[in-house]
Amino acid sequence: MTKVNASKVRDHGGNLDAAIETYGGTFNGWIDLSTGINPNPYPVPQISLDAWSALPRKTDMARLNIAAAKAYGTNAAPIAFAGAQGAIQVIPFLASPTTARVLTPTYNEHAAALQANGWNVESVTTLKDLVGADLAVVVNPNNPDGGRYDPQTLIELAQQVRLLIIDESFADPEPDLSTASLINDTTENVVVLRSFGKFYGLAGLRLGFALTGATLRARLADLAGPWPIAGPAIEIAQTALADTSWQAETIERLTQDAAQLDEIATRCGWSLVGGTPLFRTYATADANAAQDKLARHHIWSRIFPYSQSWIRLGLPGSAKAFERVTAALRD
Repeated sequence: MTKVNASKVRDHGGNLDAAIETYGGTFNGWIDLSTGINPNPYPVPQISLDAWSALPRKTDMARLNIAAAKAYGTNAAPIAFAGAQGAIQVIPFLASPTTARVLTPTYNEHAAALQANGWNVESVTTLKDLVGADLAVVVNPNNPDGGRYDPQTLIELAQQVRLLIIDESFADPEPDLSTASLINDTTENVVVLRSFGKFYGLAGLRLGFALTGATLRARLADLAGPWPIAGPAIEIAQTALADTSWQAETIERLTQDAAQLDEIATRCGWSLVGGTPLFRTYATADANAAQDKLARHHIWSRIFPYSQSWIRLGLPGSAKAFERVTAALRD
């Protein structure tokens, strides 16, 4: 186990402004592959004036929660947050800070939020290393290496820790990985996090959900406050979460596009580390050089401070974008 210094690793994709400062160009001229956000977002429906002008009502939130519960296949009433990140920010307050263990490498905000609120955070590399933790964090499927864990195995792990956080932000294209169906009102020590923005391509909506049992749900609701998300987000999400045709078509497209990106990467000598249908991580001879090569063609990617070889690419959103990526890697 390794103690985490989260302040040194709190970096993210989506920092296209930094790329432009170094390599020039304009936002519209770049292809941003540094995130795992669906590049073809859900078509935003007409939004009522009431959604903009009135505070969200309890009935509005109730309808959203029903739609989310049905979409995620859970019997637990979801709690909405400003993105999964909003839930991550309050997780440290669910218990008195002692020692938390985070299965790594993974999304660095889990360790950062815990450490910022007094927790001693340890980095571990296997599920068995989480056993005995006061608070344990698993991202499934994992970002950035695509590690996958059987839902039943994770529920069994919950019996061996005091509190288990399962971040399923990238699980929408792979619903069989989700533990949501195993969560109900009697669940005492598991919190499942879901992100709306990634799969639906609407990260700017800032919407996510926490799924857990009645006791922790009441605590999370208090921490979320009375109006955790905006009225327009509620209206859009209700429609999108119920649109099963769009969801099925999107999963098929993302899966095909991920396979196409793998073929392009393989041809230039990269090997697949892992990923999800929303992003792919490759091993290269030199990640910094690979990022620089793409950036000179105004294509932004994600590399990691703990690896000299890993580079992560989100999916190009069009045939033209795929052509630009292919040409840049061939250059």
